[in-house]
Amino acid sequence: MSTETLILKIPENHLHIARTVGEVADRLDQPVWVVGGYVRDLLLLEGSDREPKHDLDFVTIGSGEALAQEVARELHVKQISVFKKFGTAHLRKGNFDLEFVGARKESYQRNSRKPIVENGTLEEDQMRRDLTINAMSICLNQAHFGELLDPFGGREDLANRRIRTPIDPHTTFNDDPLRMMRAIRFAVQLNFEIVPETLQAIRDQHSRIKIVSMERVTEELTKMILADRPSRAFALLFETGLLNEFFPEMVKLHGVKEKDGVRHKDNFWHTLKVLDNVAEMSQDLWLRWAAILHDIAKPPTQRFVPGIGWTFHGHEALGAKWVPNIFRRLGLPLDERMRYVQKLVRLHLRPIALADEGVTDSAIRRLLFEAGDDVDDLMKLCRADITSKNEVKVKRYLKNFDLVEEKIVEVEDKDRIRNWKNPVTGEMIMKELGIEPGPAIGQLKELVKEAILEGIIPNNEEKAREFMLLEAKKLGIGRDEP
Repeated sequence: MSTETLILKIPENHLHIARTVGEVADRLDQPVWVVGGYVRDLLLLEGSDREPKHDLDFVTIGSGEALAQEVARELHVKQISVFKKFGTAHLRKGNFDLEFVGARKESYQRNSRKPIVENGTLEEDQMRRDLTINAMSICLNQAHFGELLDPFGGREDLANRRIRTPIDPHTTFNDDPLRMMRAIRFAVQLNFEIVPETLQAIRDQHSRIKIVSMERVTEELTKMILADRPSRAFALLFETGLLNEFFPEMVKLHGVKEKDGVRHKDNFWHTLKVLDNVAEMSQDLWLRWAAILHDIAKPPTQRFVPGIGWTFHGHEALGAKWVPNIFRRLGLPLDERMRYVQKLVRLHLRPIALADEGVTDSAIRRLLFEAGDDVDDLMKLCRADITSKNEVKVKRYLKNFDLVEEKIVEVEDKDRIRNWKNPVTGEMIMKELGIEPGPAIGQLKELVKEAILEGIIPNNEEKAREFMLLEAKKLGIGRDEP
């Protein structure tokens, strides 16, 4: 740890907030510092044109609420949120989010998800931080304005791209097990290395994550999935044992079986490669979840067939069936986002089959009918799914996918099947045939749908009506004469 006094330059458009907080704290005779992520980002972005986010956390010796109330008056902010249980207060000024807290120490009981919070010194407050790079602070009081306080060598760790805890990592992670997830998340987001002692402590303490609410775990997991290279997060979660605590289905993808000298690829590492491939194409969280879950049901569907090798028949259907339960357990939304992931998991083999077997108009119409507006994302997932080390095979598949996509554009332009609605309605059938509601209506609508998808009739109301009447006559449904 360096003993030099370093004065950090706060961005010009942040100075008014920082100076106001410092001046108010001086009037109240309270030391105050801006702490945590703001300081970390200020150092990381030093020398660039970028600036830290407008989220500032302030720690004071004394009442955080009292300081927040006075700052709000000074900044002419009328609304302030106070959380007395945790001694924190929050206010917004323009696009700045300001949070105030009295210096504190907190810890978890062995089987509790809620921390015990007590007043503490600044040193105790910094000791309870998750990582050294988040345990730095800048003084805002006039006498020492801008001075960096870095008791655990966070600045040096930033320079050396290290993830390390301020104190013994076993103590840090035992007090708040979510810090294990945060250590991995920051390592992945910043492309830093977790030092061996900290990594070993995560391995030793991984089962402790069970006491943390799934909502908080998933919040960290989501940030990892949205990183530039999310595979590294899952590799670390797997290696430390954390992944098995909340996502055992993914862990079961790991491993390779061999029979009669025939092996299959490791589906865990394949999934991570697909995830990274998708991440290169899209920032969409739910498309990334589709990549994570596309092969999730391979373990229970795995079979060895002599003369053929290892098969995973039906894994796409079973995987789609699993999606709601996995989303529910992880606290992910059970709405159209879940259904989107479910659809892509269910359909992810279809374009690959088309690329293998040749592209027909009928097959493209069926794909468009089922995928709807998500067909483009489905194609991204399928391209990402080609992870063979055989370059000739990869090039052949990707070239065939080009043909599939060209055919999608051609068929859609001609037949307008995407988000298709049957041009024949139940009301039309009952009116034309003079029949009451019943199974015959569904039967005729299905015949019309199949005829359009197979290209027997064009996708328009007139031809669909004529076809429906003809089929009704064949089946003896309704009037004798149309």
